[in-house]
Amino acid sequence: MILCIETATTNCSVALGKQGKLLTLKEDYSNNYSHAERLHLFIDEILEENGVQPGDLQAIAVSKGPGSYTGLRIGVSAAKGLCFALDIPLISIPTLKSLALQVKQKKDGFIIPLLDARRMEVYTAGFTAEFQKVFDTRAEILTPGSFSKYLENAAVTFIGNGVEKFNKICNHPNAAFIEGKLPSAAEMIALAEEKFQKQKFEDAAYFEPYYLKDFMAG
Repeated sequence: MILCIETATTNCSVALGKQGKLLTLKEDYSNNYSHAERLHLFIDEILEENGVQPGDLQAIAVSKGPGSYTGLRIGVSAAKGLCFALDIPLISIPTLKSLALQVKQKKDGFIIPLLDARRMEVYTAGFTAEFQKVFDTRAEILTPGSFSKYLENAAVTFIGNGVEKFNKICNHPNAAFIEGKLPSAAEMIALAEEKFQKQKFEDAAYFEPYYLKDFMAG
């Protein structure tokens, strides 16, 4: 039984999974950051609704980024606190891969999640229809020619809150856009179970979110 925490964007999302299956999901899918107010409330509600005691959990999984600096700090801090208090392992999940799992793509196509950064910049990574990585996580300044290597060869589905930016400047016939979607703890369940079975755990004392870029105060 694994508790999953996703706070990399404005979506404050918590899910409980058992043997890789989703039991319960709670999230605040709004445009405002509510992590400080909602996260621990969601955790308590999920455990209570499922009759689960904190000591019944075998691991905590957290979305590791990239994403919002403050959001990631809140999620990782909560996950670490639970791991230390319960003496259970910490699992980190790449935010962009869990977002890609929301897409069903044709066998020879690609999935490219886009998370909004600054101005015309996004955080992105590329995956096959089977969710194998085709290019590593990176910050990308969008131009009409972005991702042409993949668009010229196959259908590409773009998903995330950075999609609207690219949709305005990309008119390639192989491009499909799914707007308004954010990473959710629901897609973390299967990835967390896979890592748990392989015992791919983080050192809770030293683990840090993957910010990708340095924090800049607004």
